[in-house]
Amino acid sequence: MQDAANLAAMAETLGRSADYRVLRRLVPRTEFAVTNGQTTKTGVLLDTETTGLDYSKDEIIELGMVKFDYLPDGRIAGVRDTFSAFNEPSIPVEITALTGITDDLVAGHRIDDAAVSAFVDDAVIIIAHNSGFDRKFAERYWPIFERKAWGCSATEVQWRQHGFEGSRLGYLLHGAGFFHQAHRAVDDCHALLEILALDLPATGAPALGALLEQARKKTMRVWAEQSPFDLKDALKRRGYRWSDGSDGRPRSWYVDVEESALADEIAFLKTEIYLRDVEPRLQTLTAFTRFSVRA
Repeated sequence: MQDAANLAAMAETLGRSADYRVLRRLVPRTEFAVTNGQTTKTGVLLDTETTGLDYSKDEIIELGMVKFDYLPDGRIAGVRDTFSAFNEPSIPVEITALTGITDDLVAGHRIDDAAVSAFVDDAVIIIAHNSGFDRKFAERYWPIFERKAWGCSATEVQWRQHGFEGSRLGYLLHGAGFFHQAHRAVDDCHALLEILALDLPATGAPALGALLEQARKKTMRVWAEQSPFDLKDALKRRGYRWSDGSDGRPRSWYVDVEESALADEIAFLKTEIYLRDVEPRLQTLTAFTRFSVRA
């Protein structure tokens, strides 16, 4: 106990100096803001560890979730429950090196489908730090995730505008003064919860509030089909991404924009890409379809 007290005192002293930054090990907590009788809603943070990046054929080897309550302004009230389970596939060597999950660790394990569904049933929103990845895997295994609203803490909070070096979870934790055991699913969920509880410097509001505000908005997916090949760099500079058509979507460049920016995007395509009037293919996305393979 004395050693711990001495270390804490040294860390406090270093932290007051402009020449040092102190990172503390993240210790998961269950209590955050006091509710004072206010109504809360329930969210679930989700993280998967997989054997690869292809949701259509690679397998989930670990699922971690943290269920939490939050207040109307986005402040996190507290943790209600956690979920952690392994699944047995044959794990590639490179995945073991990244996650520390070995064949022996997952041997004989199966994730209980009914337990997963029961855990997330009352959640208003599912949040992952890369929902474009995790949602596709989760929907393939458990259909309940198709019916849920999703948010992405990596893309739906403008972290750089709030002084962080990037949106990777490790960067965000370091910016908040923490480190943790990365690449284990439930540990990453606890780390993400701590980040979403942060008050953002630019607004003073919790990061979760900013995410929820963005997740509630409709966005428009604009497809630049049959655009000239020699203008692909112009599309990339504007934020367009390439779909190779292998998942049933068009083989085309596309971009997601807010509804208010749609007219400007179509004007860009007319004047800079096609040099004529066009009516591009459009898709309306909400939190219920965004990040899903169904989009």
